Amino acid sequence: MILRDRDGVNTPVAPRSGGRPSGRGVDVFMLRRSPTMAFAPEMMVFPGGGVDPRDADPTLPWAGPSPAQWGRLLVADEATARELVVAAVREVFEECGVLLAGPDVDSVVGDVSGPGWQAERASLLSHERSLAQVLIARGLVLRSDLLRARAHWVTPEFEPRRYDTRFFAALLPAGQIADDRSTEADHADWADPVALLEDYAGGAALMLPPTVVCVEQVAAAGSVAEFLATEVPIAPITPVPARVGDAVVMRCTLPEFPARHLQTAGETAQGHLPRTGQAGPGHLPPAGEAGPGHQKEVGE
Repeated sequence: MILRDRDGVNTPVAPRSGGRPSGRGVDVFMLRRSPTMAFAPEMMVFPGGGVDPRDADPTLPWAGPSPAQWGRLLVADEATARELVVAAVREVFEECGVLLAGPDVDSVVGDVSGPGWQAERASLLSHERSLAQVLIARGLVLRSDLLRARAHWVTPEFEPRRYDTRFFAALLPAGQIADDRSTEADHADWADPVALLEDYAGGAALMLPPTVVCVEQVAAAGSVAEFLATEVPIAPITPVPARVGDAVVMRCTLPEFPARHLQTAGETAQGHLPRTGQAGPGHLPPAGEAGPGHQKEVGE
């Protein structure tokens, strides 16, 4: 998740929000997946995607908590933690043009929307270059300290394609612009989380359960600093189907929170989430891009 404070910012209204005013609080950058996508068409998602083997490159310049420290936080081995953090930084740059890197541990690169940076972005998307190669060529270090781990979701067991997804959050760096150039989305913009949740409840916006939970948490925050400062226990969350009265809902237990019901469209008479092939958490690749079993993914 890429976030920004709404105070003092002329913030566009949430997608499909019907022009409702935003008010105070935190905005979150959202993508709406293209209706032609094989996986999760028209779903509102965060920038993110799959881990690339080259995300494990140990030569990538690094500042902030080490992969070993991230491993303890993410409950993962050091190699996996490195891949997850690097993938989060790379994917958010590829998908919305935000780069969490700087010349040193105390600074962040400014505007990266120019032609040169767009060429770097294209080279990552085409797999011509790795993030390590881009940062080394630019004299930059990855700023892992700008990220905060937020959640770990695993696709329900009944799904034929399963994903293991980590969610991260970061403040939009000063001088940078999140854009709408993703080829996997037909709309990308800043969203008021409260308005987005209203649209979801009314059926005007589609979201998967993990996205709903994350957006709810953003909506409850008074500022980005408050949101990022809140420590969140990281443990795998796997929704399971449960019958409540005449409805079937997806039930999950959040760390340090009581059990809750997330009514997933597609499992009731009036549904928003299709049951087959579209229940993976977060922003996941379309069908055909991932092998069977658990696939490491990141939702920024």
